[in-house]
Amino acid sequence: MPELPEVEVTRQSFADRIAGARVTGLRLGLPLRWSLGCEGARLAGQTVLGVRRRGKYLLMDLSEGLLLWHLGMSGSLRFDTTLPAPGKHDHVDLLTDRGVLRLHDPRRFGAVVFALDEDDPVAVKLLGGLGVEPLGLGFDPQAFHAALRKRRAPIKQVLLAGDVVVGVGNIYASEALFAAGIRPTRRAHLLTRPQAQRLHAAVRDVLARALALGGSTLKDFKNAHGESGYFQMDAMVYDRAGLPCRVCGTPIKTLRQGQRSTFYCPQCQKP
Repeated sequence: MPELPEVEVTRQSFADRIAGARVTGLRLGLPLRWSLGCEGARLAGQTVLGVRRRGKYLLMDLSEGLLLWHLGMSGSLRFDTTLPAPGKHDHVDLLTDRGVLRLHDPRRFGAVVFALDEDDPVAVKLLGGLGVEPLGLGFDPQAFHAALRKRRAPIKQVLLAGDVVVGVGNIYASEALFAAGIRPTRRAHLLTRPQAQRLHAAVRDVLARALALGGSTLKDFKNAHGESGYFQMDAMVYDRAGLPCRVCGTPIKTLRQGQRSTFYCPQCQKP
């Protein structure tokens, strides 16, 4: 699933090129997770003012409205002046005078949703419950620890929930917890202040490194240039079950938490 680094890498790969473009039309394929929420003709003639990110959402500011793009479980965006005819899994084409922005999504859990602005109930429903941005100035270690003290769920699950800190998905939660030396099953409210501070720093460091490496390509993620990411080559624990820990040599273990696979080192990450 594309996580925060992949979404931000995607944004960076086309935002400058599409800014200022005039929308000429919209092609919709098979239904996605949520409906567009307006007639496609409403977008024609509008100007793309810019593209921002909030958590795992891309916010495309238009001259009259806002498009929220979500990549779902398997989605990717491609932007180019010429693209081949839409394939089986190409479900949205935003046509502009600078090229086509295409959403490719084999599993159709992604979406493109129109809202008048961020105060529109449609946007509030999608964005209103998101936590603080982990790479922004608002991600404060003291506030992070205070929020964790209110949560009794396992720390891995709290990170994934997205209401304390947004965008730390399965890959990067496992990696950050390893870097901080914290077992994924430890209850969030039991983390000491030093542990929370280590985890805070680890989240920022892991996400920053992932951005620098273009995100992770485990199956088919590509940015809007069609390029893969390489963070998975440096992963310390994720998807390494049974392999020796890169630090201590102990075999990496895996367990299921909330339907997701968690990877950890039983020696480096104490209970």
